[in-house]
Amino acid sequence: MPRPVQIGLLQMRPGADPAENLARTLTQIEGAARRGAQLVVTPELFRTPYFCQREDHARFALAEPIPGPTSEALAAVARRLHLVIVGSIFERRGAGVYHNTAVILDADGAIAGTYRKMHIPDDPLYQEKFYFTPGDLGFHAFPTQVGKIGLLVCWDQWFPEAARLTALDGAEILCYPTAIGWHPSEKPAWGARQLDAWITAQRAHAIANGLFVAVPNRVGLERDPDAPQSDGLEFWGNSFIADPSGHVLARAGAQDEEILFAACDLDQVETTRQHWPFLRDRRLDAYGDLTRRLRD
Repeated sequence: MPRPVQIGLLQMRPGADPAENLARTLTQIEGAARRGAQLVVTPELFRTPYFCQREDHARFALAEPIPGPTSEALAAVARRLHLVIVGSIFERRGAGVYHNTAVILDADGAIAGTYRKMHIPDDPLYQEKFYFTPGDLGFHAFPTQVGKIGLLVCWDQWFPEAARLTALDGAEILCYPTAIGWHPSEKPAWGARQLDAWITAQRAHAIANGLFVAVPNRVGLERDPDAPQSDGLEFWGNSFIADPSGHVLARAGAQDEEILFAACDLDQVETTRQHWPFLRDRRLDAYGDLTRRLRD
């Protein structure tokens, strides 16, 4: 029998005020629920502008515990509207230890799962290693009212090992809260191929693992408030949902905020894996070198 799930992705342009961003997100979640969404996913670090453009100790004050204000606000909405929410939070685990964390609030408001970003980038204007300790919770799928959901975050989306291990734990939907974009000066020469590579990599994860992939991204130009003369980052939007064959069911634009919807039949996971049995045909005896950096 079909197992339909309506997914709603929030493509957002966060403003300067974290409280206002949270309030606006809750309003958008309610709007998505009115349009039938059963699972709503936020972009990465939706409560604030993307603060990792520079290293600044004062910005650790943006972090919060889990449970904490953001997870509790999301839980209240999930419980009231009886839907599942994936939210992205700058987690304060303890003094000096902070994580880039995704959390699932189930339809009863309970925390169904928590994932701490494992792969932490260190690129121009993406100074995440300064802020985030690498995750230590592993790669898992979490049972929810709508199915088994796997969580990965942004830079994780380039690593096939992360998607595979999450799939092996039973994920039917793989959610990637994301904040990715162009350096404006590079966009004319490299922008199209960078965006295409990003979409292609995640479609490949859907195909290789036979699952749905849901990717909400930021949108809009963000300059660091302490370096307003900089080019900043132009987040490229293009949030999308792909099915287990890699077919893009829905895709947002590159400039505007929107709520993106797609109806997903989770029985398609079983059917696709029967016809494309990549998990069956894995050669476990031959993969030992994957735990080495290089084959020296």
